[in-house]
Amino acid sequence: MDALTALLVILVGLTAMATLESRARRLDRRMVRLEQKIDLLLKQADISDRELVPAEVTALARAGEEISAIKKYREVTGAGLLEAKEVVDRLKG
Repeated sequence: MDALTALLVILVGLTAMATLESRARRLDRRMVRLEQKIDLLLKQADISDRELVPAEVTALARAGEEISAIKKYREVTGAGLLEAKEVVDRLKG
């Protein structure tokens, strides 16, 4: 591969990465706006976060089975580990 072809491949790769990063930033901003809207709707409807948690997760958390509660919450909602732990910690308190 000659130098010109290598340079072209690098430029195309960098352009693709910049495009993906830009799209990811736009999606992140959109997600934040959507979450804010949902939070506002829940507040106006007087619905607490606890009401959105599956009953089985709440029961496990209250029984002191934190790890099982976290696993079940992740399984049911598709949430990440940190989010699931935060939810279960709120349920215990």
